[in-house]
Amino acid sequence: MSEPIVSIIDDDEAVRASLDSLVRSLGMRSASFASAEGFLASEIAVQSRCVISDIDLPGGMTGFELAKRLVENFSQPLILVSGRSNKDYEAKAREVGAICFLRKPFSAETLIGCLSSVLAF
Repeated sequence: MSEPIVSIIDDDEAVRASLDSLVRSLGMRSASFASAEGFLASEIAVQSRCVISDIDLPGGMTGFELAKRLVENFSQPLILVSGRSNKDYEAKAREVGAICFLRKPFSAETLIGCLSSVLAF
């Protein structure tokens, strides 16, 4: 059995690279995307075991809208992250079904805890 794929969606290339490195250090594969639309258009969308997405994404789809699409079409757990200090984001993240909401900057240990609860590694 191959390692699970964790998809990372963030418009910041440095954040994607950092999360990619962390996920790979845990023995999992990762796939990175700069937009929700790019993720949904890929084959990876159906192969991912977990999705980590920024809320504020470029283009037409936010992380909240992505969450709704995942619920409608897929069953992957979603971790939403944001660098904004919008107090409503956490409640809305839970409302759309995110298993974790992390405010940037967050520690590697916090993200590992979220991933561990979903992927049981």
